[in-house]
Amino acid sequence: MDMMLIFLLSFAVIGLAILGLAAGMLFGRGPLRGSCGGNAVLKSCPLCRSGGEQ
Repeated sequence: MDMMLIFLLSFAVIGLAILGLAAGMLFGRGPLRGSCGGNAVLKSCPLCRSGGEQ
């Protein structure tokens, strides 16, 4: 009985974590996007398509 309770609680916690991570998509917002604001000192950003100039 104790193992089943631990399993159900673990399943509920993992389910809530997944639901929390997907909350943005559930509310109709787009996926997370990165910005190169932290790399303002650099002339090019390897992660941005526009070369860091936005």
